Amino acid sequence: MGQDETMTKGAKGFDFLHGQWRVTHRKLTARLSGARDWFDFPGTLRVDPVLNGLGNIDINDLDDPGGAYCAHSLRLFDAPTNSWSIWWIDRRSPAIDPPVVGGFTGRKGVFFGDDLFAGKPIRVRTTYEPIDEAHAEWTQAFSADGGTSWEVNWIMAFHRS
Repeated sequence: MGQDETMTKGAKGFDFLHGQWRVTHRKLTARLSGARDWFDFPGTLRVDPVLNGLGNIDINDLDDPGGAYCAHSLRLFDAPTNSWSIWWIDRRSPAIDPPVVGGFTGRKGVFFGDDLFAGKPIRVRTTYEPIDEAHAEWTQAFSADGGTSWEVNWIMAFHRS
């Protein structure tokens, strides 16, 4: 496969996510505290391509029991590095979170970044995986020890609308 084909293939990594989804959110009750209890709530997701397919943006409506809110993800593909950067924008805190960066191996995308949680530095890992034409999954995990151990704290199960 030539370099142009590799870049084109990498840029299509998120094509499976385009469109309208119903979402089942599953979150830990508390992060990085040893919590084992989870709670579930519904939401919707709409993902549209931007920049002629070199990125996409979503509208994520979350019916969180702690208060419904809207958030967005902006995903942009960098052809020279064959990687994606993903930013989270959340109405509850109007700022752009540091990006997670990574790519797809096979059908699964894995992305890492550095952030703060409760004022302390953490490593963030997110994954995206198409299950079939009508289902996909996203997970978020935090590491307080530089990536030695991970706590999955949020899972989104996507169901095609």
